[in-house]
Amino acid sequence: MNYRIVTAFAAAAVFLVLAGTASAEGTFEGRKKCYNCHKGEGESWDKSLHAKAMESLKPNTRKEAKVKAKLDPKKDYTKDKDCVGCHVTGWGQEGGYTIEEPEKFLTGVGCESCHGAGSAYRKLHRKAGEAFEKSQKETPREKLVEAGQDFEFAEKCNSCHLNYEGSPWKGAKKPYTPFTPTVDKKYAFDFDKSVRNDKAMHEHFKLAGTFSGDPTPKFHEEFQKNAKPPVKSDAGGED
Repeated sequence: MNYRIVTAFAAAAVFLVLAGTASAEGTFEGRKKCYNCHKGEGESWDKSLHAKAMESLKPNTRKEAKVKAKLDPKKDYTKDKDCVGCHVTGWGQEGGYTIEEPEKFLTGVGCESCHGAGSAYRKLHRKAGEAFEKSQKETPREKLVEAGQDFEFAEKCNSCHLNYEGSPWKGAKKPYTPFTPTVDKKYAFDFDKSVRNDKAMHEHFKLAGTFSGDPTPKFHEEFQKNAKPPVKSDAGGED
């Protein structure tokens, strides 16, 4: 296998293993359903670098970067199974993106790429939101974990951004990504820094406080302290 190709093969394999650790296995639904309740986050994500992830695989895009990484800038990598996994949502998993039947709402590194397949916990979000609106009753956050929502997703990010030879990430294995810090310093990846980058991720908006208790998301309090007022259609949820 030509490991010089932009690859997500190994990363996708790691992603599958990580996803299997959830208490419940949901299916991927696509960001459109997430946007129904999280309009602000969705509109912000649409402008992000992760939203445009597939664009970089198209011919004659990111020419300089590809040449540096010894790739063919004229080649179309959007149907290359060794590349696509790190540029879409749910690659290799139930309901996830496929090359044969590409779904536009699974194109790009979307909501479920970080938060996990949403078919089960999305329904819980809605029910918990209705209960909170009716009686201010909070739902234990651990129920979201049981439904498959992920609050510690650094490993999912590392599986794409740090999958290169000599990486500090212990999960790295062939075929490696050619985009490494030795090719360009900008490919050095620091999760704690990157997760705070709204241009890569999305802006944060005030949530209603529908859920409580452990496991508390690592950056939840920080993000909520500086969050924007909720967009009208936003419902209670979890960053």
